[in-house]
Amino acid sequence: MRELVILGTASQVPTRTRNHNGYLLRWDGEGLLFDPGEGTQRQMTHAGVSASGITRICLTHLHGDHCFGLPGVLSRMVLDGVTHPVHLHYPDSGEETVRALVSLATPGLDLRLTPHGAAGPIAGGLEVQPLRHRIEAYGYRLTEPSSRTLLPERLAAAGITGPDVGRLQREGRIGNITLRDVSVPRPSQSFAFVMDTAECEGADALADGVDLLVAESTFSDDDAALADQYLHLTAGQAGALAGNAKAGTLVLTHFSSRYPDVDVLAAQARAAVVGSGGSGTQVIAANDLDRIPLPKRRRAAAP
Repeated sequence: MRELVILGTASQVPTRTRNHNGYLLRWDGEGLLFDPGEGTQRQMTHAGVSASGITRICLTHLHGDHCFGLPGVLSRMVLDGVTHPVHLHYPDSGEETVRALVSLATPGLDLRLTPHGAAGPIAGGLEVQPLRHRIEAYGYRLTEPSSRTLLPERLAAAGITGPDVGRLQREGRIGNITLRDVSVPRPSQSFAFVMDTAECEGADALADGVDLLVAESTFSDDDAALADQYLHLTAGQAGALAGNAKAGTLVLTHFSSRYPDVDVLAAQARAAVVGSGGSGTQVIAANDLDRIPLPKRRRAAAP
């Protein structure tokens, strides 16, 4: 299963209908929890997802609305008897804050602190890029390893059947037949998480060609001056980010409480997507407890 579970969509302060941040990406056997704000543990209960499925926790930065839910989530994992290692990723400048938050949690979890301080890969398929915010912040991107799709007609023509199919996949060659002779590239799926930031190269790199992009949309285009002051994205800037990147689906979130109707923000983002040449990008304004599946895999290259 690959899906994004939205646990909270508010920026800075929660509202009657929107909890603080929280996003759980279910990716095959992994569960990646991004930016657990206050109340995330309760939101997981409402969403029907278990804390025992979390394998990694990823913090973009150490502002409270992105991390104050961490002690509760960790304590719940201890209560639920989680025995597998849990990796906590965060900017290394936030070390003191992270250790303070972790110290509030119930002990007994195999929690592995893994700070980062530069762009690049940090775990299998997971990478970070610096964002432009008021404190050190990083966005995350998860990319499936490259693979190939076997073509039955080519396997048959080459006389490869039964156990030899698996052997060819493992070894890459049987006799003079290579894996490339009987297959085509299988497009990888990818996910990117771009939170508190102004426009920057790091956000562009994370979004490039991604299948599912989560991007903050704190302000309306009408409040661009505020966005510039606090180093956040407007809805139009989030849409342009996705459109220029040719992202498959854009999920807008991190809404200011000044906008009770976020349909206006979604409309601004859609207009910016079209204006930047990304008309194929779907735009979703997230609500708490939404479940968003990864888009269908993009079409494989022609044989």
